[in-house]
Amino acid sequence: MKLFKSKLVLSLVVAGISSALFTACVSTQNETSSRQNTSVIAPSEQVKPEHKYVVYQVFTRLFGNTNTTNKPWGTIEENGVGKFADFTPTALNAIKDLGVTHIWYTGVPHHAVINDYSAYGISNDDPDVVKGRAGSPYAVKDYYSVNPDLALDPVNRVAEFEALIERTHNAGLQVLIDIVPNHIARNYQSLDKPAGVEDFGVSDDTSVEYARDNNFYYVPGQDFKVPAALNGYEPLGGEAHPLADNYFAESPAKWTGNGSRRAQPHFNDWYETVKINYGVKPDGSLDFPTLPEGFAQKDYQAHFQFWAQQDVPDSWVKFRDIALYWIDKGVDGFRFDMAEMVPVEFWSYMNSSIKMANPDAFLLAEIYNPKRYRDYIHLGKMDYLYDKVDFYDSLKPVMQGKGSTDHLVSIQNRFADIEHNLLHFLDNHDEQRIASPEFAGDANKGKPAMVVSATISTSPMMVYFGQEVGEDGSEEMGFGDPSRTTIFDYAGVPAHQRWMNDGKFDGGKLTNEERQLRDFYQRLLNFTISSDALMGDYADLHQVNRSANYQTYTDQQFAYARYSDSEKLFIVTNFAEVKTPKISLVVPANVIADMGLVDGQYRLTEKLYGEYQSNLTVINGQGLLDVELAALESLILAVE
Repeated sequence: MKLFKSKLVLSLVVAGISSALFTACVSTQNETSSRQNTSVIAPSEQVKPEHKYVVYQVFTRLFGNTNTTNKPWGTIEENGVGKFADFTPTALNAIKDLGVTHIWYTGVPHHAVINDYSAYGISNDDPDVVKGRAGSPYAVKDYYSVNPDLALDPVNRVAEFEALIERTHNAGLQVLIDIVPNHIARNYQSLDKPAGVEDFGVSDDTSVEYARDNNFYYVPGQDFKVPAALNGYEPLGGEAHPLADNYFAESPAKWTGNGSRRAQPHFNDWYETVKINYGVKPDGSLDFPTLPEGFAQKDYQAHFQFWAQQDVPDSWVKFRDIALYWIDKGVDGFRFDMAEMVPVEFWSYMNSSIKMANPDAFLLAEIYNPKRYRDYIHLGKMDYLYDKVDFYDSLKPVMQGKGSTDHLVSIQNRFADIEHNLLHFLDNHDEQRIASPEFAGDANKGKPAMVVSATISTSPMMVYFGQEVGEDGSEEMGFGDPSRTTIFDYAGVPAHQRWMNDGKFDGGKLTNEERQLRDFYQRLLNFTISSDALMGDYADLHQVNRSANYQTYTDQQFAYARYSDSEKLFIVTNFAEVKTPKISLVVPANVIADMGLVDGQYRLTEKLYGEYQSNLTVINGQGLLDVELAALESLILAVE
């Protein structure tokens, strides 16, 4: 059933959701931010790492599953499930050898699931408010515990995750997990919360729509109603279940996670979740202190000290304590879901507290509004934001053969001051797989985009598990669309399973094409994390060559230089599915001067495969090098 709606469609088509709150909140925050940002923003206080980071996102439930049944709506017994224990030292070393520095274990916090864990004291979840059989990882039920599906022994599930943290660190990798601050599961019940911690909503005044220290918004006098299904949808695919009765007890009804204020949300709303109240009134006005003038230029210590003197809404404290709980357990950072649906002032409070506990914590936010990027970096103290809107969204049509690389030039210019903070990706759990027919139909079409994404800036690069072997996401498993690997149901991931090779993690069952693709990723990512030039300067070569080589260099090629004192690179990519004619690539005099090159001839070595060699000729301060690129080929040429 075609029931998947991406978060971008459901939330950042923000005007399309029934959330006057969010619209008003953003408007108010923008006014606040523009008032604070009248002076020139200083560069990010963040100290850049010595080399680039590469994040490997794994959907934890799917990673280690060797079961190939893939029955739609299949149970955990029928389709299998991966475990924390599947991340063996062998598996982790193979991930590290791919060229990875951080693993984002997606779906770790205990979220609503259909599998019966009542024997362990866990309440059963209602299929009427759970998406899929395995549940959405973004409907968290207990923030102080982990998904029992992932444990060999559900009683020891937290200890098993702690052991995984230790194994990951022993492999030389950093650990990231999700925090979903905007919404939680409708049936939130924490069994493992520390002493003195109160569950969300326990002390709320439910007789009013809003109170500052309520954790939720309410629809007083109305009970929650399960949304009317679309397209013949039935929970669990129509399988009989004692709780699948089109009823879920919630009185009064709470606002839904995407901001819907209706007691009966629409089926395309995030009906399995409820929205958290951060002290934003229903009219969008803010019921908490705002940051003083000039705080965009202040460091996280100053932000922490400011909030230490303020009275903040209860939800702020709850989420801060959740983050610090996991930092204390050794988690190295977080991916924050739909961060822009939460006030930027909260992020100042939250992230400054995290940084006080671990100054090196890696803080990544899912943000889709480029106009607010700088607010969430400078005021919200985020390290990294998704670079989806603009960069990914411009690369995707190029990969599909219907876009132009010309757009990338203005994007680079527009975000030059925050380029380090904009994480790049081509695959993730929300996006279509590159190899899916709905996207590009061939994983090789992602190769030039991978080179550009990984080398154009100093920012981290993210790879989604299975991307490196051409996973196409074609399985229709229940709740969700093919083209995206399911995040709602139990499944095996075929191409990834061939690499996993029954737990050997050696690629023993890959096809030759899949093996070659992974080899490409391994070469590129390892170069990415070792190159000095990729943490250095950038110079555009595209515009001048579109003019100087208009017959041979088209908007299906893209070229630029990256350089440092110790390494100088020329990177040329071909997005076309045909070989280019010879291109006499022009390197302008100002770039040659910035790179510290003088007149003469320089030998160039290709860094990924070491097979291609060319020469750079500099005459009267201007450079020229001849290149020919095969279909979908990229060259990373280093000056010897």
